[in-house]
Amino acid sequence: MLEPEQFKQLSRVLPILQRADASLVREFQQEAFFAKIPAGRDVFIEGDRVDAIALLISGVVRVYKIGETGREITLYRFGLGQSCILTANAILSQQTFPAIATVEQDAEAVMIPSATFRDWVRRYDLWREFVFDLLSQRLSAVMEIVDEVAFQRMDRRVASLLLTRCRVRNPMRITHQEIAAELGSSREVISRLLEDFAERGLIRVGRGEVEVLDVEGLETL
Repeated sequence: MLEPEQFKQLSRVLPILQRADASLVREFQQEAFFAKIPAGRDVFIEGDRVDAIALLISGVVRVYKIGETGREITLYRFGLGQSCILTANAILSQQTFPAIATVEQDAEAVMIPSATFRDWVRRYDLWREFVFDLLSQRLSAVMEIVDEVAFQRMDRRVASLLLTRCRVRNPMRITHQEIAAELGSSREVISRLLEDFAERGLIRVGRGEVEVLDVEGLETL
């Protein structure tokens, strides 16, 4: 059960609750519960039964797959006011979780039990619209990942990642292995590409750190 202040906090990041009728608001306050999840904890691993879905109030969760060779690839991340489409899909289809979801930054979340989630999809048009919008938005993001993996060269993908990260922080704290895990490649491939970028004067590579020196050069890639 949510405390009034917790519900008020969630309403600020989930506009759907501001449009919900009194019945859905009442049930939301009664059925949902608050949780704190520390960084580094796995919310779900592949094959888990899903007993609840999280709506994040703070923090970031990374959802990724690990192949038979041990390589990782990030499918997507979700944060403030967002949730996980694979969790929603597992609940609606009553299947197990097909990936791994790990908290990257300490998270606070409102949890909705699976049975309640399915019941609201059946009974409330507003909630059903929210779920379908969530599925649509995240499916588009996953399709972009498929397009990148299948059709784009790895040097372009690495350049794109570095450009995105450097706009937040430059130099950026990131290792060769973290880039490989993000893009579904091997550390060896990433190291060769970063070495090539450095030789061309596009970046500077340090221990656990990359600095972008030539933004226009990377954009050309």
